[in-house]
Amino acid sequence: MLALVHASRKERSMNTGQISGGHQFSLAGAQLTAMPSGALWWAHLRMLVVSDLHLGKSDRVARRMGAMLPPYETRETLGRLDADIAATSAATVVCLGDSFDDLAAAQSLDEDERLWLTRLQAGRRWVWIEGNHDPGPVDFGGTHLAELIEAPLTFRHIARPGAAGEVSGHYHPKAAVNLRGRVVTRACFLYDCDRVIMPAYGTYTGGLRSDDKALSDLMRRDACAVLTGQVAHAFPMPRRL
Repeated sequence: MLALVHASRKERSMNTGQISGGHQFSLAGAQLTAMPSGALWWAHLRMLVVSDLHLGKSDRVARRMGAMLPPYETRETLGRLDADIAATSAATVVCLGDSFDDLAAAQSLDEDERLWLTRLQAGRRWVWIEGNHDPGPVDFGGTHLAELIEAPLTFRHIARPGAAGEVSGHYHPKAAVNLRGRVVTRACFLYDCDRVIMPAYGTYTGGLRSDDKALSDLMRRDACAVLTGQVAHAFPMPRRL
């Protein structure tokens, strides 16, 4: 059974970076908040960061595999992003790679979904970081970059061993914790003094257990996991014995 190492924050002011139900921590001197939704908030720059939206995944699965998934994941994901932007009044939104499930998925969005995304971009800086699913430019506004440096942090899709002050995604980490007598498994943030690995923000994304070797090799022994959900719960990152 894992004990919580940080209390969750409730009903705080956006001006101090404190998000209702979020978990605050510091990386390379930057004060960040892991939001219950899976977004990361950097109040000093009014920057909202999300990773691995995988918009259009149901279309890609149907196109490549012939399997039909309920085609609602794009609207559900955009709805949560809309709510997070409204709650924070973000001036900058950074999408940390794999924003679309592939390039064809980006082109297949319904017109109302394309208009919704355009409306979310209006009046703010929007940065698309290249991912392994969407390595090329997409037909939407905003800035397209391989990585973004906003000192003291660097934003990229896939973590680099030995990096510091790094925010990345790609792995879709998830973790299990015993809460009130039951085991709960959810998407999670992982962080230590060097990096943050973001949870997947998209609806149909799955996840990699935090005790997988790929994640254990990247994170320090004292790393924390922050479970998403109604409230962000932080606890020591689970590892294999």
